[in-house]
Amino acid sequence: MMKDAVMTRTSKVWAGYGLALLWATCGYAPDATAVKVERDTAVPATTAQPSPPQTAAAAPAPELAQLSAARIAERNVQARGGLGAWRAVQSIQMSGLLDAGGRNNARLPYTLQMKRPHYQRVAIEFQGQTALQVYDGQNGWKLRPFLNRSDVESFSEEEAQRVAHQDDLDGPLIDYAAKGSTLELEGTEMVEGKANYRLKLTTKDGTLRHVWIDGATFLESKVEGNPRRLDGRMRRVENYLSDYRKVGDVLMPFVSEARVDGAPLSRKMTVDKVVLNPQLEDRLFGKPAALSTNQAGGQAARGAAMANTITHPAAASQ
Repeated sequence: MMKDAVMTRTSKVWAGYGLALLWATCGYAPDATAVKVERDTAVPATTAQPSPPQTAAAAPAPELAQLSAARIAERNVQARGGLGAWRAVQSIQMSGLLDAGGRNNARLPYTLQMKRPHYQRVAIEFQGQTALQVYDGQNGWKLRPFLNRSDVESFSEEEAQRVAHQDDLDGPLIDYAAKGSTLELEGTEMVEGKANYRLKLTTKDGTLRHVWIDGATFLESKVEGNPRRLDGRMRRVENYLSDYRKVGDVLMPFVSEARVDGAPLSRKMTVDKVVLNPQLEDRLFGKPAALSTNQAGGQAARGAAMANTITHPAAASQ
């Protein structure tokens, strides 16, 4: 009984941690009452464990051409499809799978919807339940049935600040000057064995971010994410981007691997499908409805029946 209780707790906590990591990567990449996340049966439910985060000291890459920060950003915009193409994208919907960790590293289906200027909605399916995080540009809410919480909770002040500082749907460098940000070149660095430019982005509210640009492709290879709370401490987050594919007229990464300082394993988010400019009504990003008593009871029962399908030796703080 004690073992089952521990397994249930760690499973649910890591589901929440996975949702938080997806939320941390939102800025890069149906009817409001009918959003339903379905597992893609063509994709295996389990994969091998992700590789541990790399902690080796960064090596400089002095062989790269000497370019200004502005020129590097310009090359990045060109590589990703051009400024006009990205300005034409007003909304994005993507779906795929997210690592949840555990003995077999179960992968959770998710749907991410974003709309300008700063609307975001994330839905993640876990143990027959659907968790939500929604932001309407000013206020945010979360619904976490896997923690036996049927009521809608408002974002904490920390969560609200974090999402307010996230990138727009086109990423950190598209139209950066128009967004009021400034850019500096700090140097060069090897990332995953490739020479990169390391840029420092300062947003109009003074938030600092680092972005690494591949010196050959001029695509983002790594983006500094918003810090995450883990084991009671705020930890550095770095998102490694790869598998760029063309969607319409723009290029997008289909794999994002979040590595948190101090966490033994990384968490990978893969994209299966992207829709540009879907019709997303503003009400989709409003406060979600709380679960009814019957819904809450049914989801709790399904969660209990599947509680020991995911385990992890550590727990992340909520």
